[in-house]
Amino acid sequence: MASSSVPPSFPPLPTTKPNNSPSSPSSSCSDEDEYSSDENHNGVETRKRSEINLDDTIFQAFIQISGHSSPDLSKIRSFLASIQTPGALSCLICLERIRPSHPVWSCSSGCHAIFHLLCIQSWARQASNLASATRISRPSVSDNWHCPKCRLHYPKTLIPRLYFCFCGKVEKPRSDPWILPHSCGEICGRPLSSNCGHECLLLCHPGPCPPCPKLVKSHCFCGSVQDVRRCGAKSFSCTGTCSKFLACGIHHCSQKCHEGPCPPCREKGVYSCQCGRTNEERECYNCEFHCERECGRMLSCGKHVCGKGCHSGICGECPLKGKRYCPCGKVEHKGVSCDVAVPTCGSTCEKMLSCGLHRCPERCHRGPCVETCRIVVAKSCRCGSLKKEVCGRKLRCNNHKCPSPCHRGACAPCPVMVSIACLCGETHFEVPCGTEKGQKPPRCPKPCCIPSLCRHGSRCKPHRCHYGACIPCQLICDEELPCGHRCKQRCHGPKPAPNPEFTLKPKTMKSNKQLIGKPGSSCPPCQEIVSRSCFGKHIGAERLMVCSDRATFSCHNLCGNLLQCGNHYCMKPCHVVKNCSITLDTPERSQSFPLDSENVGFTESCDECMLPCQKERKPACPHPCPLPCHAGNCFPCKVLIKRSCHCGSLVNVFECTYYNNLPEMETHRVRSCGGSCHRKLPNCAHLCPETCHPGGCPSPEKCCKKVTVRCACQNLKKEWPCKDVQAAYCNAGRDPKDISKTQFGLGLIPCNSGCASKLKVVDSEIHLRKTNVVEGKETDAGDMPKRRKKRERVQKESRQISKLQVIRAAIWRCLVLILIVGAIITVVHYGYKGLFWLSDWMNKVEEKRLRKRFPSF
Repeated sequence: MASSSVPPSFPPLPTTKPNNSPSSPSSSCSDEDEYSSDENHNGVETRKRSEINLDDTIFQAFIQISGHSSPDLSKIRSFLASIQTPGALSCLICLERIRPSHPVWSCSSGCHAIFHLLCIQSWARQASNLASATRISRPSVSDNWHCPKCRLHYPKTLIPRLYFCFCGKVEKPRSDPWILPHSCGEICGRPLSSNCGHECLLLCHPGPCPPCPKLVKSHCFCGSVQDVRRCGAKSFSCTGTCSKFLACGIHHCSQKCHEGPCPPCREKGVYSCQCGRTNEERECYNCEFHCERECGRMLSCGKHVCGKGCHSGICGECPLKGKRYCPCGKVEHKGVSCDVAVPTCGSTCEKMLSCGLHRCPERCHRGPCVETCRIVVAKSCRCGSLKKEVCGRKLRCNNHKCPSPCHRGACAPCPVMVSIACLCGETHFEVPCGTEKGQKPPRCPKPCCIPSLCRHGSRCKPHRCHYGACIPCQLICDEELPCGHRCKQRCHGPKPAPNPEFTLKPKTMKSNKQLIGKPGSSCPPCQEIVSRSCFGKHIGAERLMVCSDRATFSCHNLCGNLLQCGNHYCMKPCHVVKNCSITLDTPERSQSFPLDSENVGFTESCDECMLPCQKERKPACPHPCPLPCHAGNCFPCKVLIKRSCHCGSLVNVFECTYYNNLPEMETHRVRSCGGSCHRKLPNCAHLCPETCHPGGCPSPEKCCKKVTVRCACQNLKKEWPCKDVQAAYCNAGRDPKDISKTQFGLGLIPCNSGCASKLKVVDSEIHLRKTNVVEGKETDAGDMPKRRKKRERVQKESRQISKLQVIRAAIWRCLVLILIVGAIITVVHYGYKGLFWLSDWMNKVEEKRLRKRFPSF
């Protein structure tokens, strides 16, 4: 049962008609005419060919087996379309059109492109000859030729010589309008590319053969599922877990069923290296590894150690054990221990050089012989009639001469290679002779063997082998300075002697002069930023200064130190206090005064207090202390003070300290005069009857003094106790305090019948008095003197005149301002003549104004 769905069939290609071919320009008329003549010659055959669908004929056998058209036929369809369309197929070499009658060749192993047979033959011969010529100087180059399109290489023996059909069975296939051009019309029969053993079922065709359409039984990639599939697509995945044993033979593959070998085993574990000294967690597929350590085990000779890397098994015998020969191999040295270097024999080396003709002319030496043979020989021409020596001209390297035979043109570059090595000689490389001047020595991975001389020693970062001076220590000095801080500069300790500088000149002899290292320098002054106080140690006046800078300063604030009086502070500018025993205003400033040699010139004693005593006396007293400013408490106050009694009738004299120390009750007793209070009561005009007492008078509403009470017309009167009068006012809703002394008791008694007749007489008298007053006023107004009237009229006119004068003055000021601005402008434009003219005009204006105001002017 096939698991894949059947793809949709492709529609047949349209039949190519000659009359639908695109018209060509006039430059290709000859080709079109030739093609048109062929069509006219075979008109009937061409019409029959256009009616037959070649696709159905070519793919008939394939479709009968597969049951449907396959998308793998698309490439063949494109080749068929290009062949059937006139003018669509061209040779990529000559770029000319390929005719049905032209012999062709197709790249059957690669891109299947079609070329003219003559073009590909010429292409292949030229490419093969060029490869053969290059092979003389470069033996590794083969004489193959390649396809012009896909660059697939073919051997020289496969250069096409005959014209075959696409399948290769028929030589020189005839042109038949019923079959495809350049085709034999038979079954292709070429083995399929999948190497399944089946052959191509299509008719002879261009392009690649399609996949095999036959049904076969096949297993999935992991082998757990069997299915019937097309032979060309028999490989499939069951989408299950692979579960095959991995290369380690222990674990199983956990991926889905896949094509090709299983991936490496990724299971992790702890494994040992080959020598067994290093254990690492590694993946299973990479469990065998070599550590970076050298073997280092002692060989059987007991004098050398194994120089191999990490390995398993025994180390083997010492390579220097047994027979020992000199470097050239002529002299044998017997009984030489393996730890002794074999000396050179002094004879000629005579080892065969790389040229294979001559031997090394140097004395017996260690290391390889020179690569380039420099022996001058006479060379003969091909026929042997002429012999020429070498060229002998100086080469561009300016070191050697040309070793080539006599030749024309410039000489070849110098063949000698110059070796440039590091200081220790472990790392080296070779450059052509003459280019060594611009080269730098190689970077050697070996560590520098010169020990560090600074205080850091082994903590210095190791560096590699080098020429010249060692890299200076990059660590911080960190040496303790006298001030207590640490040096923050880069290390400036002693430096070792430098290595010799890199040079290409040979060292003729060793210098016995011992190189001396550079001594270190002392630490620079401390550059730490510290806070320094001023002379007077004032808080908040500190300055940030460099620790090594010992300069002192004054903050220019007041000294502020407490004077000897203990009450006032020094008002001098900031200075160093001479007397160190003085207690300062704050504990921080009282700790210490560094009177060193730098501050001696600034020492100064504080002021002496000349002020009077300003302390508050205890007990409190308003009188100042008569003594000058002093330390400690003031003496008791002896000033006599006057205090009146409570009622104010008597003045008592007391000593200030005595009076201020009395308790409150005793103070009230002492101040009392012992007589009557004599203070007016608040509700009436009577005096307090109590003995002299402090505070307000007691029970002012119970005053028993007699008060004369009258009616409203003051005709009737009676005597009441003062308390009854107060009660009467309170009952009437009036406050006794608001009643004046003259009205106190008035209107409290009601009037009788006799009071009414008396009131009428009084009213008539009052009315008569009012009329007399009005008439007197009128006579006064009429009798006003003329002098007074004139004075009032003058005052009114002066007021009006004063207002006009203010207005005129304001206008005059504005005019003056305008004149000033005009004068400035006139001076700017006309100079001093304009100014004179302006002043003259102003004088005339002023004169007119005065004449109007004062006609007699």
